[in-house]
Amino acid sequence: MPLARRTVFRSALGAALALAVLGAGPAGAAPTELRLDWATYNPLSLLLKERGYLEEALKPKGITVRWVQSLGSNKALEFLNAGAIDLGSTAGAAALVARINGNPIKAVYAFSRPEWTALVTRKDTGITKPADLKGKRVAVTRGTDPHIFLIRALQGAGLTEKDAKLVLLQHPDGRTALDRGDVDAWAGLDPMMAASEIENGDVLFFRDAAANTWGVLDVRENFAKENPDLVKAVIAAYERVRQEALKDPAALKAALVSATKLPEPVVARQLERTDLSQPAIGPTQAEAIRAAGVALQQAGVIAADVDVPKAVDGLIDTGFNPAGQ
Repeated sequence: MPLARRTVFRSALGAALALAVLGAGPAGAAPTELRLDWATYNPLSLLLKERGYLEEALKPKGITVRWVQSLGSNKALEFLNAGAIDLGSTAGAAALVARINGNPIKAVYAFSRPEWTALVTRKDTGITKPADLKGKRVAVTRGTDPHIFLIRALQGAGLTEKDAKLVLLQHPDGRTALDRGDVDAWAGLDPMMAASEIENGDVLFFRDAAANTWGVLDVRENFAKENPDLVKAVIAAYERVRQEALKDPAALKAALVSATKLPEPVVARQLERTDLSQPAIGPTQAEAIRAAGVALQQAGVIAADVDVPKAVDGLIDTGFNPAGQ
């Protein structure tokens, strides 16, 4: 079964649990609660959660805010598919695969242009390039940008994911497995990847900033249609903290340190690789996501009969872009 179909199947199972835990309002009812995620790979979400701007904006409307942690794009997409959150943070390519497989989401905001993933190994393994992963154990989180990055890297070396021995773990556990020697390499994700570099001397043996698809904020399609003003309120709040982060990067770093409990040098390394200057979603993000989608289709991950450009057009919604962007 291709990755895309396996991912949505597993998402349905995980989503059922998420929905039971988080709850959802009755269909068609005016929302009294807005549910969105925070994630260490989306630093702006941490600052927004910390400063309470969204709570402040929605309180007069009688709407409360519920924050849910996403450990990776796969988890955010599970929650969105279940209706357990209304907006979630994902990589653009992961959102595309999910939408192709029936997850009704729209990407409405670019929270960052990151180089948040690379292939990582310990300095004593002798691994220096993707071709060296043949027959090796590689930790990866399915349905995330690091997984897609790994597939594309292997493809460039004339390999497929079947040529390596994938060990399916969430991102933090992947780093732990690498450090313990349980795997030979890891498709890393910041800030855990930055921590592995600085704290353990691990090596980012394959990097390609262009193959990191954008960090995008996704919304459930029906929620956006029924509550456009709430989506606009979320993006306005994001824009407020984004502008503050650009003016005061130390505050963003402090919020990330507080949330992750990681040392400042680790967080600084993550932020060095995170561009917050281009929040409007449109052709630039669409092209990066399309290129990833085509590569995944060539690798057999996305079915051959899928119209990838059309799927990208269906994912991207420019109607909520911040004014002036």
